[in-house]
Formats: sequence, structure tokens, C-alpha cells
Amino acid sequence: MNAPLRSLPPGDSALAVRLGRETSGEVLFDAASRGRYATDASIYQMMPIGVVVPKTIDDVAAVLAIAREHGVPVLARGGGTSQCGQTVNRALVIDCSKYLRRILSVDPAARTAIVEPGIVLGQLNAALKPHDLFFPVDPSTHSRSTIGGMAGNNSCGSKSIRYGLMADNVAAIDAILADGTRHRFGQLPDNIGADVPSHIADLIQRLRALGRREADEIAARFPKQLRRVGGYNIDALTPAARAAGRENLARLLVGSEGTLAFSAAIELALSPVKPRRVLGICQFPTFRAAMQATPQLVTLDPEAVELVDRTMIDLGRSIPIFRATIDRMLIGEPDSLLIVEFHGNADAPLLAKLAELDTMMADLGYPGAVVRATDPALQAEIAEVREAGLNIMMSMKGDAKPVSFIEDCAVDLADLADYTERLNAMFEKHGAKGTWYAHASVGCLHVRPVLNMKDSADVAKMRAVAEECFALVREYKGSHSGEHGDGIARSEFHVSMFGERIAKVLEEVKDAFDPRGLFNPGKIVRAPRMDDRTLFRYGPDYAPATGFTPRLDWSDYPGPLGGMLGAVEMCNNNGTCRKFDVGVMCPSYRVTRDEIHLTRGRANTLRLALTGQLGPDGMASDALHEAMQLCVSCKGCRRECPTGVDMAKMKLEVLAERAARHGVGLRERLIAEVPRLGPYASRLAPLANMRNRAPFLRRLSARIGFAPDRLLPAWRRDYFRDSEASRHAPGATRDVLLFTDTFNRYFEPENARAALVVLAAAGYRAVLPNAGRRPLCCGRTWLAAGLLERARAEARRTLAALSGDLPLIGLEPSCLLTLRDEFLSLLPGAEAKALAARSMLLSEFLAREKPALPLRAIPNTAHVHGHCHQKAHGAFPAALAGLRLVPQLKVKPIVASCCGMAGAFGYQSETQDVSRAMAEAGVLPAVRAAPPEDIVVADGTSCRHQIRDLAGREALHSVRVLAAALPQAEQER
Repeated sequence: MNAPLRSLPPGDSALAVRLGRETSGEVLFDAASRGRYATDASIYQMMPIGVVVPKTIDDVAAVLAIAREHGVPVLARGGGTSQCGQTVNRALVIDCSKYLRRILSVDPAARTAIVEPGIVLGQLNAALKPHDLFFPVDPSTHSRSTIGGMAGNNSCGSKSIRYGLMADNVAAIDAILADGTRHRFGQLPDNIGADVPSHIADLIQRLRALGRREADEIAARFPKQLRRVGGYNIDALTPAARAAGRENLARLLVGSEGTLAFSAAIELALSPVKPRRVLGICQFPTFRAAMQATPQLVTLDPEAVELVDRTMIDLGRSIPIFRATIDRMLIGEPDSLLIVEFHGNADAPLLAKLAELDTMMADLGYPGAVVRATDPALQAEIAEVREAGLNIMMSMKGDAKPVSFIEDCAVDLADLADYTERLNAMFEKHGAKGTWYAHASVGCLHVRPVLNMKDSADVAKMRAVAEECFALVREYKGSHSGEHGDGIARSEFHVSMFGERIAKVLEEVKDAFDPRGLFNPGKIVRAPRMDDRTLFRYGPDYAPATGFTPRLDWSDYPGPLGGMLGAVEMCNNNGTCRKFDVGVMCPSYRVTRDEIHLTRGRANTLRLALTGQLGPDGMASDALHEAMQLCVSCKGCRRECPTGVDMAKMKLEVLAERAARHGVGLRERLIAEVPRLGPYASRLAPLANMRNRAPFLRRLSARIGFAPDRLLPAWRRDYFRDSEASRHAPGATRDVLLFTDTFNRYFEPENARAALVVLAAAGYRAVLPNAGRRPLCCGRTWLAAGLLERARAEARRTLAALSGDLPLIGLEPSCLLTLRDEFLSLLPGAEAKALAARSMLLSEFLAREKPALPLRAIPNTAHVHGHCHQKAHGAFPAALAGLRLVPQLKVKPIVASCCGMAGAFGYQSETQDVSRAMAEAGVLPAVRAAPPEDIVVADGTSCRHQIRDLAGREALHSVRVLAAALPQAEQER
């Protein structure tokens, strides 16, 4: 073997300069960027030398050539969701996920597709849907896992009992080898043709010889399990594989974790879509009962059988987005569930399968213990819960978390109950608890002992558990690596699992492809110890930095910095924020596709800053400011991140520290003071609005950072006055407090007036709180400027004025929901909690009280865009329900993420392009497609301005639609 590559210092500037000069890709060598790529979904952290985001495969070839010349290793990376440390290394990272995501060809007749490595599985399947085809390997991370990463990992998914593993569904790989040559590796012919370059032919013959030589040892030592993904797939080189027509070198590259070659293009075998499906959710009183039943349930020929244990049930219920779905899955309080899934082309055979399932469960002693899920909407919700299994488990607060290292061992179904029982007993012996979920159908249950990786005693316990568990797996002739690959966590155990001889064969394969160790060294062969704490995210020296004190309450989380560090560490890097298919999170990433703009990327940057890894002033650094700059505080992560990472709240701490160290700019101060300026600016509205009419004033405003081509909200002389409330509902016997926010008071008073009308028609009198000389404010503009103490003072004033027990009704989601969210962090205590409990948007109030509104028919369609905060607090369904009260009004929610305005974000010179791109990603196309006679509804003032300015359509607050549906007499009361 040639001399191994050397290790350059991280951030090597000469290498960065050359990469920038000789490739068209993005070159990221600063400490924060490298830190964002230093982790994946495992317990490990390894600082890379640098990062390249190539725009073309030619860029990749150039990067590999430069790396060879500089003598540095490379690491190909997709979504960065690996759980065993496959995608971290002290190497030059090649991020394929931003640009290398093309579908190169689709052949519907042959049922094949050729794709670049960075394409996400979910997006590929969406593109294949018109052909009634899909790629059937379906890991739970399908919304963000890339095909290249899946090939590297030999991914499986819940339906492997039907479709097999990634290796079974990859026809060929067009690979770039360590020496720079490119070759298509696929099914091998009986004779290697003359068109194959001599060095490739030599490589193939060498591998074939190895397969012949070691065939008996491979047959003896490799587990006879479907779920065997440990080591290299050297069984593809044996005469037996050749006789069965499976001598395909793509199978060898699949599962190699990027250690043998770079996959430039991957040819996939596709399957026809089965359009119908049904689920039967089987309830069991004990975990063992579920395990004992699994072999029988599999005889019904299901598509999948997935386990949900008691821990996952309880944790899932604690997460708002999953609570209702899990409750619908249960009959009473079972200890474990098995979700049995059947797919087909017609309903009748599938319903017959559910009947068979009912009968089998009754025969097993569990009559009436199956919840049927035949509604596609419920099935989608259950799938979301199941796919979030890992993150649900990781939602445990505190340093002790379920740790992935023996996660996906696989045994025969006949041994499953005994194996899991003995493993639980072993956990108990070590004083640990295990969490269980996933693929019961193939004997591959995801089990994670709950351990604290900051505690050396628990690290030692992890080692002991790993050794005992793998010994148990060997006893059952199982596979120690059944889905998530080897990485750092399992590579060192190949000797004990396969024997010395096979371990040496694996090294031979590595050396045949990559003699100098260019590709991802230290994985699969020549691996470090899995418990080497210098490779941990929480290493021996991991500790919070000094000099920073959080300003908000983080006491819901244990740990240093008042719990803030624990809150940041809730990000487990699983990458749910990379999804594009549904929800809000993360809108800026959906535009830029940059790791820095992910919730995960921001959380990692913040963690590095809080622990001194970005220098002594990390919390006020430019690097952290850059990471937060495009965060629009949508709060999508607050609801959609299964581990509850609230980046909007974390950003407030960063803004406050930045403001304290560097001050606040004039633009931010002007915006922050809008609530104080309101009474004066509205009286002088023509003068205050001159900036919008005078080009020279627009250019002047650009000097302080306002985008000159955007109109600012216009002050109104006819602003809303509290005295107007006295003219409505004089005979009402029920009072509510109306929180009239700054925006609906001074910019869109017609919304506040419509609220008075609607409340009166519902039998309520709106009472305006006595706030003294200046109307009340939620303080959001001060929060956005980092002026937390000003916001806290405003919160105290508001809290004092809103005492009592009347329901508090608001119109603007960003303002009213501040009382339910930020107030609890600014002023923790019973008083703020009581106010939060009685604060609600008007639509929520109507949904709760269900008053008999005398609404007339509006035969039209309303296209409704939900404000991000509405969605984050689960309030959007109430807005839709309120509109559905109007007879003959068809309500169509707009499926989109953030509109992109986000307060002042869309008005800022430096962010307006991203703001427009966010809007064009969903909201604007939907609005433009709506017929001109239809109604466009948006409850957020920012959303309405964005829609008006960029789509030329007037969007209404839902309260105005309700008011318009009232009889004329009610409107004039």
C-alpha cells in the first residue's frame, strides 16, 4: 500500500484558495462553517479541514484531484443524518446536497432512473409519481435523505420485507475512483470486454479472485439476515452470487460509506406504485407479547410491521404536533403497538387483510385490539409519527439521551422475543433503560440505551453494553449492523463479529480501490475505538464558556446557563429541518439550501459559541450573527422540530447579546419604536407616509438599510380609537377584552372595527383595557431589535393592564401569540401563565365558544394563507374553521411555508431578495393562480402586505370575511 495521506490543519488557507480558483463550487473554510459539518446525527464530532459545495460533477473531480495533490482525505456527504458517525471526519467535506440533485434520466418501461447523488428521496419520488413509479427503499428520513447517502449507508426502511435493501435496488453506479478515473460499476459479464480499461479490468479480476478465495469463509461468517449492512458486501463477489446473477459491483459500493469511490451517478431500479393502503394498529399489554406476535403477523404478507413502545407513546403524547394522532392510535393504555401495513391496488382485498388481522389477533388472545386506519389523512399522520420515532425518543430533556450504537441489530423473528427480553435484562443490570421502536417485520428493532455522553461512567457503560449486546447477537447468529451502517460506532467490532480473516479481507477491498486512503478513512476498516471521547460531540473538555448570561427563562431545560445550553443541545442533528414537503420549517433553508440557514445549522453554530468553540466572544461574533441573519423567527421549528428546538427564542438571546456588545442601528431603532411613534405618526399620516411617494426619500431611506423598491406600511389618520368600542353591543351581557395591536390600530383599523362587529353579533361586548396615555403593545418590535429589557418593561405594563379573568382576544397572530410565548420567558411566573391561558386569537375564541353567528351565504372560494405563528401554535385550523362557518364559502388552505415578509425582513435591503424567494416558493404562485373573483385571506399583517406588494392582490383578515357575511343590520349595530 502506498503512503497514507497526511492530515492538514483545519482551515488550511492554501488549499482553500486553490479550491476557490479551480472549481465553481462554494468553498467554506471558516471555523463556524467547519463546525456545522463536524457533526451528524451520531454522538461524534470531528472538525473537518474544510468544506466544498460543488456545483457540478466536474467540480467533484477537480476537488478529488486537488485533494490527492495536497495529500488530504475527502468525505462525501449528503443530508448529514448518519447515526454512527459515517459523515464526520478530519477531511475535506464534499457537500452534494445543494447542487448535485438532478434526475438524469427516467425509463418508465425499464423501471429505472439515473440520478445524481444529492437528490432527496422524497423529491425523487414526487418526480416519479406521474409515471406511477417510486423508489421503494423508504428510510424514515425520506424527506431529507439523499440517494447518495442512502447508497453509501445501504439504507433499508420499513418496507424492506417487501423490497429489500438499497443494495437490492441499485442497478449500477457511475463512480469516480481514487486515481481520478471514472467507471460504471454494475452487473458483471462472464467475460470483461476489451472496452474496459486495463486497470479497471485488473481491479475486477482482483476482486473476483478474492471472492473465489474467501467464498467459504464468507458463507460461514456472514449472518443469514436480510438486514446485514455491516462491512462491505463482499458476498457479491462470490461464485454463488455469480451463479444467482447477482455478481454486481454496485452491490459492493453500496454500503461502503464513501470509503471506496465517489458515486457520480446512481442507476436505480424502480417499483410500481400501489395506490391503496390500510393500517391495522395492534394493541398489546406487554412488550414481550408484541414480540411473540410478530412472526404470526408477518405470515399475513404485510408491507411492513412497525413497533411503537410505551416510551415512544408517552414521549409522542408530550409533543403537541403528535398528541392527537397518537391518541387516535390507542385503545386504552397498551404497553406496545405493532402497526401492520398492507398495500395494494384495490380496497376490497385490503379490507379483507384487515379482517384477517382481526381474526389473528383474536386467535392470539387479543380480540378487539386492532385500530383500523383506512383514511389517507390519518395514515399520513401515523406515518409522520412513525418516521419521527428517533426524534421523539430524542425529545427527552437533560444530558441523558437514547444513544445509537447497538441500535439496529437484527435477529431471526423466531428469536426476537427472547433476544429483546435478554437485552432488556442486560440494560437493567447496567442501570440503563432502553427505548424500542421500528422494524419488527425483519427482526431489526431500534434500541437505544439512555446514557449521558458527558459522563465518563456512562461512556464506560456504553462500551460494556456494546460488547455484551454484540456477543448476544453472535449467539443468535444475527447481524450487529442492520440498517444504520458502521461509521465510528460499529466499525471496530468487525473482527469480533466476522473474525480476523474477514476483517483482513475488508481491508483488502479498501486497499484495492483506495490504496492511499483518500476516501473517508477510519470507517469500516482501520477504525478508531467507538468510545474514544476525543471524537465525541461532548468531549472531555466540553463546558459552557464564561462571560454570557441568558436574559430569558430557560428553566424548562436542565443544565448550564440556566438551561439554555440544554435547550440548544436538544438538536440531535437528525435534519428534520431539511424537509421540503410540508409545514413551515425552515423557510430560509428552502430558498438557500445552505447548512448555515437550517435550524440544525444555527443550533450547531450557537452550541459552538456557547461552549467557546468560536472564541471568547462567540455569542456576539459575526459568525453567529451571520447564522441568525436569515432566521425569520417563524417559530416553525417550535412545533415541527420533534425535539422542540425553538430557534426563534434562541435568536432573541443572540440579538440581545449582539445589541449589548455592538449597539443597535438606526433602522432597527426606528422599527422598534413603531408602537411609541404610532400616536404621533398617525396624526401626521400624510407627512409620515411621504417616503413611499417620494423617490428621493426612498433612496435616502436606503442609506439606513430599507429596500428602496419596497413600500412601507402606510400610517392611517383614521386609526382605531378605543372609544369606538362603546358603540357596539350595548345590550351584551358577556364581556371580552380586545387586544388591539399596533398594526391593526394604526395601519389597518378596519380589522379592529370588523372584530367589534363580529363580537357584537356573537353576543359579546368588547372591552378595551385601560392602558393610560399609550395603547398596549406586545413588545415584539423591541424583541426583534434585541432590546429585551425594553420588551420586558412593556410586558410588565401590559400584564398589569390585563389583569382579571376575562378572555383576551387578539387579531394579529405575531402580537397576540407573544403573550402566550415570549411573555412566559420574559416574566416567568403564575401571572404570565394565567394571561397566556386566557389569551387567544379571535378565530380560536369563536371555535371554543361556538356562538350562533347569523351569517349569510357567500358563494365563493377563500384561499387562506396561515401566518407562521398561527401554525406554530396550532391556531391555523381554528382560522379555517371560522371561515367554514360562512355558508357556501369554499375554504382552501394555501399549502406553503413562510410568506417571507416576517416583520421588517422583507423591507431590509440585505434580505429582500431572500424574502421574495420565500414568497415565490409557495404563497405567491398559489395567490396568482386564484381566480380574480376569489377571496384571498391572511390573518398576518406582514403576509397581507407581502401578497399585496408582490402579487397585486388584496388579502383580507378572516374577521373581515366574517363581518361581510353578517346581515347589514348587524354590521351597522
